[in-house]
Order: sequence, then C-alpha cells, then structure tokens
Amino acid sequence: MGLTTLGVIGGTGWLGGALLRPALAKGFVAAADLILSSRSGSKAGFEAWPDIQFTTDNQALVAEADIVILSVRPEDIDALDLDLSGKLVISVMARVSAAAIQARFKSERIIRAMPNACAEQGLSFTPWFSTSETTVADEVFADRFFACSGKTAKLSTESELDYFTALTGSGPAFIAAFADVMIRDAIKNGVAPDVADIAVRQLFLGAGTWLAGALETPADTVRIFTDYGGTTAAGLTAMLSADIAGPISKGLAAATEKAAKG
Repeated sequence: MGLTTLGVIGGTGWLGGALLRPALAKGFVAAADLILSSRSGSKAGFEAWPDIQFTTDNQALVAEADIVILSVRPEDIDALDLDLSGKLVISVMARVSAAAIQARFKSERIIRAMPNACAEQGLSFTPWFSTSETTVADEVFADRFFACSGKTAKLSTESELDYFTALTGSGPAFIAAFADVMIRDAIKNGVAPDVADIAVRQLFLGAGTWLAGALETPADTVRIFTDYGGTTAAGLTAMLSADIAGPISKGLAAATEKAAKG
C-alpha cells in the first residue's frame, strides 16, 4: 500500500468494522499496519487479526498514522481536537463538509466517502469526493480500499455526495420500509407473520440479485411486466396511479436536505 500506518478513529464501530474486515480479509490492509481507536479500546470483531494495534488515545493514533479515517458520528466531531496537517484524511461522516474538516483538523488532502451498511457483505455502493490537494496515490488508495466493500464511483462535486447520502447511503433502510409495508399487508390478509417475513425477505434477495445482473434497466423491467398484462401489471398500474414516485422523491429530497444542512 505504500503507507506506514493506517489509523481509523472509531475503527471498532459498526461502520469502521464493516469497511475494515473485508479490506483485511482481502489482504489490501495488513493488520500490522493498522491502528484503531475507540472510547472503549474494544477488540471485538477483530480477533482474527491479532497484529492490529488498539488504543483509546486518538493523539497516539495520529502520531503513528500516515492516513487517518474518520469513522465517527457527525455529532461526535466536536470532541476530536486533532492536528491532521500533512496527512490524508478520509471521512465517512455524513453532513460534515470537506471545508469543515479542513478548518477543524488542518488537513488539505481530504476525501469524503459515503459507504452504507452493506459494506461488510461486499455490497456497498461508495461514492467519494476528493479535494484538489489530494494526490493520484491518495485517490487510488481510497478507491481500492472502498472497492473491498463493493462498487465505487468518484464524484466531481461535493454537493453530489449529499444526494448520494440520501440515495445509497441509506443502505437497506429505504428498501426495508417498502418490505415492511408488504409484510404487514400480507399479515393483514391472513398470512402467518413468520411466513410473510421469510417470503418478503426472499423476494427482495431474489429481486436484488436479478436486478444486479439484468441487462434491462429497472424502467425496462417495469414496462415489460406492465405490457404483459397479468397480475403484476395490475399491481404496478395501481401503484403508479397512486403516485408511488411522489413519496419516494419526497423521502430522497428530505434526506438530501438533511445531509446538505449538516
């Protein structure tokens, strides 16, 4: 990797762990080159890599690290009083701009990324944005690191990251809301709760797998089933007539506004 140490502040949290374990398992990050900090100093979830360093001292982490990943809640950033000048800083925090990171931590080489909760399964989509001061090597490292957890895309503007925070940063949450509606409807129509649950979970697993490899666009798929004129067409027509797009667009707009306002 061409680095001495990768330090991850909040590295034992759910997102830090979800990103790091695939990178470790694939050999992209060497355990001996990794130092993780957390309030508890817990090693849970990293037992397979005994060479990782753990600390509760963020200052000690920064002193050793060439690259620092900020994997803490946006609400916790005020508790971090660190000088990260001269280091590559990669942030996976929503709602904290590159300018705010630069002002607080004095680093100009900043990459902001927005992975999601599917990272540990290697199924995240992680868009990222870099400041003009970052080097080609910085960007290559970040893209390859996030690629360990799924697909990646470099964005040309930071404002796009706010939208992707809503669109894909939500991970399974928005899809889970749709699934929950279907499960509750099935139960209301007499399906046993455990059967409804497994049926809808399997539906979304199959649909997601199929969509990921389909040559057709989602719009093409809707049109094909609608044109067929069967039971699925009847359901799709009713949903479209009820303006299914409206609530989805409103949800994305609200999440994007939240991301942009900080």
